[in-house]
Amino acid sequence: MKVVSVNIGERKSINWKGKIVETGIFKNPVNQPIFLGMEDVEKDIVVDRRYHGGIEKAVYAYSENHYSYWKKLYPQLNWQYGMFGENLTISNLDETEIYVGSIYKLGEATIEVTKPREPCYKLGIKFGTQKVVKQFWNSTKSGVYFKVLKTGNVEVGDELKLVCVTEKPLSIADVYETKKDKL
Repeated sequence: MKVVSVNIGERKSINWKGKIVETGIFKNPVNQPIFLGMEDVEKDIVVDRRYHGGIEKAVYAYSENHYSYWKKLYPQLNWQYGMFGENLTISNLDETEIYVGSIYKLGEATIEVTKPREPCYKLGIKFGTQKVVKQFWNSTKSGVYFKVLKTGNVEVGDELKLVCVTEKPLSIADVYETKKDKL
């Protein structure tokens, strides 16, 4: 699993049902390392800290491999990494094989798997339709949130190296399925 893109977002105001809302979901690839801080990625905008950022959701990663699935559903979009609001686009990131509590070394940082992403209406705004939110829930392609145990820079080409796997593994896909069942 290697980093294929590092992505940063700026604050953006959008019109949602006649109301102006702010978001940081519009992320773009950058050509320099990003710094993983304890509660967020340095220079990345986190607008709603109830749902994003913080200790348990400091960094969001999404699999490069999932992009082909979504491109088939939404070929009209201007595709680039960061489309799902992820800070890290990682090759071969598989939610069925990533376990809550597992610890990885990535670049200068050390990170711990915490939870899957739960999609909200802002993903629908980015995709131009709210039906993507339900499609996202109905897949196992949730992406992964990480807690930062040791801060540091991460750049394209860095490899996600397993340091420690949890004793009672529960995959991100398992957690996501449990959350989905409660909706």
